[in-house]
Amino acid sequence: MRSALLSIRNRLDRAGIVLSGLCAVHCILGVVLVGILGLGGEVLLSPAIHRVGLALALVVGLVSLGFGVMRHGRVGPMIVGGLGLALMAMAIAVGHGLPEAVLTVLGVSLVALAHITNLRSHVHS
Repeated sequence: MRSALLSIRNRLDRAGIVLSGLCAVHCILGVVLVGILGLGGEVLLSPAIHRVGLALALVVGLVSLGFGVMRHGRVGPMIVGGLGLALMAMAIAVGHGLPEAVLTVLGVSLVALAHITNLRSHVHS
């Protein structure tokens, strides 16, 4: 049972890393395709995509990083992930453009780092 729970937590951390990467790619492609080429603005810049992405990041982050704190007792990944999620939320608030892209990429980088640290902490605990 314990190994099954650890496996689920590890999968959630890996999902958080993948989601963070996809979010960063979406953000960078959105800036390039819409800003430079003028393509796909209705889809790539849809507020719904950003809200859903943030909601997924919140759920996966809170569950996997929260379980991580309970498992290994280190709050560092939770703090880093929380800061990253806050930056992602700020990105939604500032609207489209370079500030949004910078905040999003910084935020998802911190969230990915938190998940990587959480995975490594599981291995060492």
